[in-house]
Amino acid sequence: MNIPRFEILAYEQTELGILCLRCRELLCEPGTMVTEVTLNHEFLMSSYLTASERALSEIAVQRHPGSDLRVLVGGLGLGYTARAALESDRVATCEVVEFLPQVIGWLEQGLVPLSESLNADDRLRVVQGDIYRRLASPPQQTFDLILIDVDHSPDENLGTANSNFYTADRLKLAQQHLAEGGILGVWSYAESSPFADAMRDVFRDVRIEPVTVFNNLVHEQQTDWLFFGS
Repeated sequence: MNIPRFEILAYEQTELGILCLRCRELLCEPGTMVTEVTLNHEFLMSSYLTASERALSEIAVQRHPGSDLRVLVGGLGLGYTARAALESDRVATCEVVEFLPQVIGWLEQGLVPLSESLNADDRLRVVQGDIYRRLASPPQQTFDLILIDVDHSPDENLGTANSNFYTADRLKLAQQHLAEGGILGVWSYAESSPFADAMRDVFRDVRIEPVTVFNNLVHEQQTDWLFFGS
């Protein structure tokens, strides 16, 4: 009997708790290797299903009519949102703000699946910082697209201070970081009527896009939710 492959790539204490990067072969799809991240031993993200992370960039880029787009991404994760933005030749720069330096280190060390392509793209800049604190501060520059993929949802945050971002007052501050015609996009694994209402209080045009895929690991469909304001 073949034993599925499993490897711990990194296991580190962080400001948010114990962060683990692992690679494993799927029992339901022998030969398929996935990279996963857990925080405090709870599942956080995976390279297995990335449609909604990629769609966050793809939809925002499609909706913006401009060229030489400046993109700001909150949350590096495994890099799928940033990679999807950089796949467009209309994107001139992509800056990623990641809270945990350990996650940035994984990219630099080539431990995540997209390391090679991301590290080779000179349009990409990754910095350590707090995206929410940055968007609450006066802007030093503006962006055409601001894409946030940090928390599980507006109602389930990784950090207790993050919840303030999902209010109309903080969205108004974030809006100041957008250039004329700019778009703010936010990823969530669940619907959130209060956040949708807060978005409508701030932005003239608000669209909510569900992204549904079949998850073979649990044998059922799952839907993530993307909130866009422009």
